[in-house]
Amino acid sequence: MGLTASLAAAAVALTLAACGAVAPGSTSDGVASPPPLTGFAARFVGSSHEPAPEATVRPTPGTWDDVAVPAGYTIVVIARGDDDATATLTDAVERYAADHGADLTVLEARSDDEVEQRIDEAVTAAPDLVVGVGDGVVDVFSLITAQYLETDFLVVGAQLPEPTHNVTAVVWPGAEFRGTGLGNDDAHPAAVTPGRAREAVSAGAASVLHDLTGIVIELG
Repeated sequence: MGLTASLAAAAVALTLAACGAVAPGSTSDGVASPPPLTGFAARFVGSSHEPAPEATVRPTPGTWDDVAVPAGYTIVVIARGDDDATATLTDAVERYAADHGADLTVLEARSDDEVEQRIDEAVTAAPDLVVGVGDGVVDVFSLITAQYLETDFLVVGAQLPEPTHNVTAVVWPGAEFRGTGLGNDDAHPAAVTPGRAREAVSAGAASVLHDLTGIVIELG
């Protein structure tokens, strides 16, 4: 084989090898695989692998207790409902903000249209986190939050049927509303106690702060 032919064959071989090579941290189809979870994220999820979108995570109680909130952190609460459960959840967010030195704004809504307006107002204010409380926010959150993918949303005591990556939810037995007409026979307002509400807010905020979003956190 002449020199020219040898060089051509070597070039073909290198090209084929390059096409078949998989870079570290990539899958065979060339898509980068997520880095393994470490530290808080691994303890919280209970795995070294990032949870899949919309996955349900059952964290170890207390893993979120020492998670600090950055200075200047801002939270907006959108609350709908005059029931005890909604009031308890709102109080829990207020206490969380006070304990962590976060700036808090509470926006109340009385109808679906007002929930939508409050979401628009909250996003315009550009807070670090928008929290929805009360079963009455769920239907509208399901429709609107996907329009604001750059904003982190947290729903406490309920969940969206098909959340996008920017919506995290915290549920527990008796507080699992998924939306109108989707079967919520297991919902019991009495399950929303002050202690459980505070735990849920802390767990949800900690998850968002560590970029574990788009999942459902289920407290035991």
